[in-house]
Amino acid sequence: MRYEELGSSGIQVSKMGLGTWAIGGGPAWSGDLDEQRCIDTIVEAVNQGINLIDTAPGYNFGNSERIVGKALKKVDRDKVVLVTKCGVVWTRKGTPWNKVGDRQLYKLLTPESIRLEVEESLERLQTDHIDLYMTHWPSVPPFETPIKDTVETLNELKKEGKIRAIGAANVSIDQIKEYLKYCELDLVQGKYSVLDRAVEKELIPLCVENKITMQAYSPLEQGLLTGTISKDYRPEPGNARANKKWWQPGNMERVIDMLDAWKPLAEKYNASIPALCLAWIMNQGSSINLLTGATTPDEVKMNAVAADIVLSEEDNKKMRAMAEALDR
Repeated sequence: MRYEELGSSGIQVSKMGLGTWAIGGGPAWSGDLDEQRCIDTIVEAVNQGINLIDTAPGYNFGNSERIVGKALKKVDRDKVVLVTKCGVVWTRKGTPWNKVGDRQLYKLLTPESIRLEVEESLERLQTDHIDLYMTHWPSVPPFETPIKDTVETLNELKKEGKIRAIGAANVSIDQIKEYLKYCELDLVQGKYSVLDRAVEKELIPLCVENKITMQAYSPLEQGLLTGTISKDYRPEPGNARANKKWWQPGNMERVIDMLDAWKPLAEKYNASIPALCLAWIMNQGSSINLLTGATTPDEVKMNAVAADIVLSEEDNKKMRAMAEALDR
């Protein structure tokens, strides 16, 4: 496993992290997973050298954090770079955002709410500090909070030792620049896969310029790039995949054909198809790491090998060209 500095924080993080949205279960994932299997998955990730574990309160209303907290009791906490987020709440009102099942989620980044959130997360995670604390989504009217006010609270939490570093997810270029006026921003999340390369235009160059780690989420397009999806599969209504571009009939089949064409490449690098897709992301620059959404120990083992794959320039370009062709 390769490691690099998290922004300018001095914290060393694995090139690959484990994202626990799916582990949290709930209506967005068509139900809960076996809890012990989820705990074993997190433990296996740490055993494989994956030290970055990412969660969020909004992942099934705190359930993901609770599971991560139980898993942390089975590993050396000092070996884990724990990431969680603030800004999505359900027990107090903010700007209505998403509805999961029959429960409403709100966007809220007031100083008072962040203070409540960090304590709630520490309790669920059964720990005394969060290594990287991220704003999950920007606040928007009518409950909009200036970035300056949000960051001031995060800086206070950092001084108090409750968090060690600050990150932001789902933010625009202008919002990142605003963060940089008021804090040391160590990580920005952005959706990035071989199928979705929009972050390459502005986000990645900005991160390189300001020594910010760009963390790719959904690098396997919620499982589509695993090579295990059949052409007749259709996500259930309400499933997190149902409204995504590449899961639509017609698009999905073309992606599966592309993955079939990549099987010789996978054999060349002695890797699985998902490992090849993960390796492609990690081969796009030293400032990039990624999150995988493994939900079993075996998936963790299969994905972890991707961090050590160095693609040739020719193969890197070949995969890009084939993926770009799907957009035409």
